[in-house]
Amino acid sequence: MNTKQVTDMISLLESLDTGQMYLGDFFHTWKKLDDEITAVFQTAEILRALREMNISTRLFDSGLGISIFRDNSTRTRFSYASACNMLGLEVQDLDEKTSQIAHGETVRETANMISFMADVIGIRDDMYIGKGHRYMQEVADSVQEGFDDGVLEQRPSVVNLQCDVDHPTQSMADMLHVINYFGGIENLKGKKIAMTWAYSPSYGKPLSVPQGIIGLFTRFGMDVVLAHPEGYNVMQDVEQTALKQAEASGGRYQRVSSMEEAFTNADIVYPKSWAPFAVMEERTSLVEEGKWDDLKALEQRCLTENAKYKHWECTEDLMKQTKDGKALYMHCLPADISGVSCTEGEVAASVFERYRVPLYKEASYKPYIIASMILLSRFENPAEKLSMLLENAQLRVR
Repeated sequence: MNTKQVTDMISLLESLDTGQMYLGDFFHTWKKLDDEITAVFQTAEILRALREMNISTRLFDSGLGISIFRDNSTRTRFSYASACNMLGLEVQDLDEKTSQIAHGETVRETANMISFMADVIGIRDDMYIGKGHRYMQEVADSVQEGFDDGVLEQRPSVVNLQCDVDHPTQSMADMLHVINYFGGIENLKGKKIAMTWAYSPSYGKPLSVPQGIIGLFTRFGMDVVLAHPEGYNVMQDVEQTALKQAEASGGRYQRVSSMEEAFTNADIVYPKSWAPFAVMEERTSLVEEGKWDDLKALEQRCLTENAKYKHWECTEDLMKQTKDGKALYMHCLPADISGVSCTEGEVAASVFERYRVPLYKEASYKPYIIASMILLSRFENPAEKLSMLLENAQLRVR
């Protein structure tokens, strides 16, 4: 990558309408305009290019990126920290177990208390249906109220690091990987992606990854296929959004009942386990009511049901049914690898190992996607700021 190429990329970014992103939040991809989605990809590519050129991208001299993880995480947690550091923000984790939240502090109060010097709040809350996005929205409303009341000098932006509905940083990192793999957005029209359920010996995996994929990839004229056993439905609202977007983009969205049908002639396969929507609803209700014995019974029932579909595994034979037998295998990681991380799981060890390097590349886009979301929300003219970085060309490593 050279200066001329980066300058051209910045010029393209400048032509996009990102006005509504300034001082805003990023919750669901399908709530963003086409220009805004394109701007996230373009900014991420520019940031990656600048880093490759050893140019510092520290646009902030100080400030905090607040980190709230209400579920376990490796890739997203470190990607968020990397993104904040890349832009010059220091990460501060909110540990709810050691905070005053344990003593009954309200969301409104917590949100304001952690935001005095914050530019962004990254939140992961994906475990309970009807809870994660609602919590993020409450945090956003609380800091807006704090800003309006003069408590906060600035309103931090909220970035969804995975909720019960969508996982935008994951789906957009996945899409950027696909864009680069196929040589540009213009080459995606008509490409078939199989987003399929796969067996896992665990229970309760969120719906937000498959929903994020069908909610984003249908915007690009692709043939998006969702496959799962009977009863493993995702949210109907997200499916309706996928249908509308596919129609608008000249693509197609369909749901099928077998991995074999989904994999046939697919250009991309994404086998990933998730819990049925009805189960996640029941799980949320049991937790709210404190019915722990019933919760354990639900888990055992689900594990038994999952075990009926152990044949839903990404195998070498299934991969041979894809386009020329060479479909791009994708996963958000960590995958349940048969014979490696579990006895029987989502993917055969030989398939995973063959795609291990592309999988790591897929994951490598996430810090840049998150940094892009932060940058676009904090600067009114992002192209101007990126041009300044390029012109000043301060070395990251001296």
